[in-house]
Amino acid sequence: MAGGMKLHGSPISTATMRALAALYEKDFDFEFCLVDMKSGAHKSPAFLSLNPFGQVPALEDGDLKLFESRAITAHLAHAYADKGIQLILPGREMAILSVWLEVEAHQFDPVVSKLLWELVYKTMFGIPVDPAVVEENEAKLSKVLEVYEARLGQSKYLAGDCYTLADMHHLPGLSYLMGTQVKKMFDARPRVSAWAADILARPAWAKVVALKDPPPQ
Repeated sequence: MAGGMKLHGSPISTATMRALAALYEKDFDFEFCLVDMKSGAHKSPAFLSLNPFGQVPALEDGDLKLFESRAITAHLAHAYADKGIQLILPGREMAILSVWLEVEAHQFDPVVSKLLWELVYKTMFGIPVDPAVVEENEAKLSKVLEVYEARLGQSKYLAGDCYTLADMHHLPGLSYLMGTQVKKMFDARPRVSAWAADILARPAWAKVVALKDPPPQ
């Protein structure tokens, strides 16, 4: 690929955080290009040339341009398999990893996104929380976490005994949820709680959090 690697996004965006985690885990030297969403920069012609849907993040890997955070992390994991840590698995094990990637995207994330909107983003924007929506989605999340608790009784991580994309993709949602009332749902499940604490403590994730919450000057 010609040129360097650039990630365009917002450090408080869960999707951007997911892509950043992969870049740090793979130990890339990259440029982070802040997209000022408050001013509508994500809808500007320049950014729409990177992502026609006007959503962060977008990756430039030389002359390759990608959007959708999970597509970005998959590209980094597969195209640069020998760089940084392994985030994928060999042979038939990749099929199991693929299952848990789908679980995160279709079972965990939709519920968590609704909870984050109610419990995190509405508070940021001064919008009243809807308790009924919170209750409904806490019940849905409880069912997902029961499946996780059972799965984590079989292996240390979701796809097996190695940390992979399947675990990493959960980090943005987990990180925000741990600052809300939903934390108790994780604490109540010992295997899920240990797994969450493990992956949230990764040095690469600390770098993502530092971008989101820079130390005071």
